[in-house]
Amino acid sequence: MNKDAVAELKIAIVILNWNGKKLLEQFLPSVIKHSKEATVYVADNASTDDSVSFLKTTYPLIDIIQNTTNGGYAKGYNDALKDIEADIFCLLNSDVEVTKNWLPPIIETFTNEFNTAIIQPKLLDFNKRDYFEYAGAAGGFIDKYGYPYCRGRIFNTIEKDNGQYNDTSEIFWASGACLFIRKQVFNEINGLDEAFFAHMEEIDLCWRAKNLGYSIKYVGQSTIYHVGGATLSNSNPQKTFLNFRNSLYTLTKNAKGNILLIILMRLVLDGVAAIKFLVEIKPKHTLAILKAHFSFYLHLKLLLSQRKLTKNKIVYYQNTSIVLGYFLYKRRFFKSL
Repeated sequence: MNKDAVAELKIAIVILNWNGKKLLEQFLPSVIKHSKEATVYVADNASTDDSVSFLKTTYPLIDIIQNTTNGGYAKGYNDALKDIEADIFCLLNSDVEVTKNWLPPIIETFTNEFNTAIIQPKLLDFNKRDYFEYAGAAGGFIDKYGYPYCRGRIFNTIEKDNGQYNDTSEIFWASGACLFIRKQVFNEINGLDEAFFAHMEEIDLCWRAKNLGYSIKYVGQSTIYHVGGATLSNSNPQKTFLNFRNSLYTLTKNAKGNILLIILMRLVLDGVAAIKFLVEIKPKHTLAILKAHFSFYLHLKLLLSQRKLTKNKIVYYQNTSIVLGYFLYKRRFFKSL
């Protein structure tokens, strides 16, 4: 690798924090130790714990950005990144452990591939370290009806890491747990959509970048370990609400084709999911899906107006239903798709 080229790119690692003192205590040391090629920032989303005082006392050299409100992941990062001078932003969750030499493969890819706008490293599970992690695994994809999945993770089936994804490859979306993006592109697509608050906003961001012709890459030579669910666990109905609502938002804004037919089919599939939650005696999650749909209907006019502004909508990677493939045809692994 050309060391001069690595030095030319200015990298800003920005960790968004909300009441996460314990996570900062546990994971910030690895970021500082293994990120000499970058400047580390902590963006605090109006925490009510003593996160900021802890940082000022323990890490006085760390740059702290204090947002005045907790606007979630989307607004939190939009506010924090406004005044940071860098070529590349790394949006990094506070529950991530990075590893030695995790940055050079990322920097090399950005240096050599000028059309690559967004990159994700390999995400492994912090608690089951030889397995991929749910939130991003080895890079994200999306099906015709807006359901996301990953190389290494389809719904709740998670693959063991046997080196099968040690490559560098084109993907559709990069995980918000660790997303590198060129500042120029972030500004060009007007950052994250703050209406999302949290969850799925990175997929919307990536899809908008794709629609402008930019490339998104997974770099398997860079490895991190992610806890996942540190802010909202999968058992929290609010997470179900955000995932289903924001998925509909993303699909309506960005998908190519007859959006009314696509959305109609998607709503039917969501209904099946709601019934499944009822059968599993999880009525709060069923209610969360219904609330997500009503919220979507209320914002449909705005979403359709945003859709009109997207001129170069591209085709999804999987032109079928990942739901039917998984539950009906038992296609549980990426290689079987």
